Amino acid sequence: MSKRGGYPGGMPGNMNNLMKQAQRMQKQMEDAQKQLEEQQFEASAGGGAVKVRVSGKKELLEVMIDPEAVDPDDVEMLQDMIVAAVNEAFSQVDKVTQESMAKMTGGLGGFGF
Repeated sequence: MSKRGGYPGGMPGNMNNLMKQAQRMQKQMEDAQKQLEEQQFEASAGGGAVKVRVSGKKELLEVMIDPEAVDPDDVEMLQDMIVAAVNEAFSQVDKVTQESMAKMTGGLGGFGF
C-alpha cells in the first residue's frame, strides 16, 4: 500500500524532474523563437531579377527588382517572380524553424513539430 499523499515508486520526484525539463525546454524554445524572429532571409527568382528579404516573423521587408526585369508588356511574369521569391524566402524561414525545434526536442514526436 502506498504512503498517504504519495505515489508508489517515487513518482513525485520524477514528476518534478519532468516539470523542470519541460520548463527548460519551453525557455529554450522561446529563446530560439526570438533568435529566429531577429534573423533575415533573402531569396531571388528569375535569375536574380527579383530579390526579396523577409524576417523570421515572415514579414516582407524589402523587394528589389532589376530594372531590366520590368517589361510593361509582361507584367504577369514580374508578378510571378515576386511571388516565387517571397515563397522561397518563407520556405527558408520554415526550414530553419523546423531544424531549430528538432534540435531542442531531440526528435520527440507528438508535440506538433
